[in-house]
Amino acid sequence: MGWFDFLKNDHEVATPAVTGRRAFLGTLVGLGFYAFARTSGASDRNYDKKVIRPPGSVEEKDFLDRCIKCDQCIRTCPTNVLQPALMEAGLEGIWTPILNMKLGSCDVNCTLCGQVCPTGAIQRITIEEKTGTGKFAAQGPIKLGTAFYDLGRCLPWSMETPCVVCEEVCPVSPKAIYSREVTIIKRDGNPITLRRPYVDPALCIGCGVCEHECPVTDEAAIRVSAVGETRSKDRRLLMDGGVTSSVTELEKRQR
Repeated sequence: MGWFDFLKNDHEVATPAVTGRRAFLGTLVGLGFYAFARTSGASDRNYDKKVIRPPGSVEEKDFLDRCIKCDQCIRTCPTNVLQPALMEAGLEGIWTPILNMKLGSCDVNCTLCGQVCPTGAIQRITIEEKTGTGKFAAQGPIKLGTAFYDLGRCLPWSMETPCVVCEEVCPVSPKAIYSREVTIIKRDGNPITLRRPYVDPALCIGCGVCEHECPVTDEAAIRVSAVGETRSKDRRLLMDGGVTSSVTELEKRQR
């Protein structure tokens, strides 16, 4: 047998032998997996509270359609708050960007993620549009979610320990976090005056600074949920879509 005869493809298997039954079952499984992936995380009613999208993101179903998981937004984020999702957003949402407040927070004056997004999953917005100032004052700031307290972990509420870190670092004006003084009797019988914090959902934008800076490090006493985010009408904080206080009235009282 010559050298050229050895190079012939007589014994090569060009394509695997796939029977009609295997091809049909493979197609059926593929279609079922696709359908499951499409519905596993995109629902506005049944969603993971940890799926907090970058500012300017379109609604979830459109976001999953547009996002190509290129990581451009994650790489450009200056605070490292944007991280790739695992199973929080379902199978289709794997590696899409979500905010992880343990690692950072969303800078109020930053819109870089929308500037680098190549598909429009994150829209290009201005600082004025994000903060609800200037010509966007009437529509208000873009809300990524709402912060909630875990009173069992909050130091002034459950540990008789003074702490006002969350109120101090809240970046919005007027502050979304405020406190009320209360005097209690400690277990040892001595009185102590504490400032216990509260969240005003009318002012909270879900930036996560409070969660990131909370001194309760293993699991913060205040955490941001996706509920109340601007991009979804179905994720309203209250059933009627309202809030517990009026920004206009609050500003009038502070004048």
